[in-house]
Amino acid sequence: MHHLSAAPTSRRRARGALAILGIAALALTGCSVADQSGAGDGTAPATTDGASGASGAGTGGTVTVMTHDSFNITEEQIAAFEQESGYELTTTAPGDAGTLVNQLILSKDNPTVDAVYGIDNLSAQRVIDEGVVAEYASGALPESAQDLVVEDRLTPIDQGQVCVNVDEQWFEENDLAAPTTLEDLARPEYARLFVTTNPVTSSPGLAFLAATVTEKGEDGWQDYWQRLLEGGTKVAAGWSDAYYSDFSAGEGQGAYPLVLSYSSSPAFAPTTGVVEDTCTTQVEYAGVVEGAKNPEGAQAFIDFLLAEDFQASLPENMFMYPVDESLELPAEWAQNATLVEDPIEADLRQIAEKREAWLEDWNALYEAAS
Repeated sequence: MHHLSAAPTSRRRARGALAILGIAALALTGCSVADQSGAGDGTAPATTDGASGASGAGTGGTVTVMTHDSFNITEEQIAAFEQESGYELTTTAPGDAGTLVNQLILSKDNPTVDAVYGIDNLSAQRVIDEGVVAEYASGALPESAQDLVVEDRLTPIDQGQVCVNVDEQWFEENDLAAPTTLEDLARPEYARLFVTTNPVTSSPGLAFLAATVTEKGEDGWQDYWQRLLEGGTKVAAGWSDAYYSDFSAGEGQGAYPLVLSYSSSPAFAPTTGVVEDTCTTQVEYAGVVEGAKNPEGAQAFIDFLLAEDFQASLPENMFMYPVDESLELPAEWAQNATLVEDPIEADLRQIAEKREAWLEDWNALYEAAS
């Protein structure tokens, strides 16, 4: 089995360019590592047994939370929150992470929810700039997550990494060394073996584009992508098609032994691993909605998401890593899917400013190579 040793590749920390993406990003089909599950049915039904006699500081009433459609909270967790806080929980899921952000912005003058969960780091700066989340610094935030807070308005809840995954068995059977760097992917012997996802329609695709701009710079990323595309790299519309249909280690046993996926994927496919040099950070945030009718309830919900019990459930229920790094990962994750220690870090402000131009330029490259 492949063990992700998380050996640092030294370098990075927000160099060069990028980190979010806007109008086009609102249409992204993926939202997180949680896409790997079938989790989330759109609405978590509220229960009524956690009313005013709760042990928490709540004074009763309902707290309404908007989430993306991969949010998965169990009935037991809902009951625990209501009992501890004294608030009745209602959740609403308008769609994926892009739809979530769009809804927040459209309704910012007349908010209909108290809290939001599922804003990822590729949209964080835009949400801040639009003024849709209020200040809140949770006392429940673990030490390991302190540096992930965005302007005391967005609280990190879970994390992951977008990485190129490798079918190690395929490379062994074909007597070919697997790629080990981002640059290797653009070499002719590897470009034709790689399936990625469209950054216009896919969240991991967008993260990978941002990572290439960060690593290759404003003057070099287009040449890098031209080499990928002209070398035979396939661009799938979304993660599911790429992983389940095109990837040689996926259910469809496709023709591509290199696929853009997540650092957690090898936990469920132990003959695979990741190209550590390609991994880029993904963080999902919660926030109190500006103008919320029940900001105290929103704060209580955020605190609940940071509690040890909920954090420990994230790998199983959401296919994400807890931001509380003191917790042990499930055995399969600890053995096959640890986080890379030195991922590519994007500049969120620069992405917010340049995302549309990057997507337009990428699309031109893609059409020219098609």
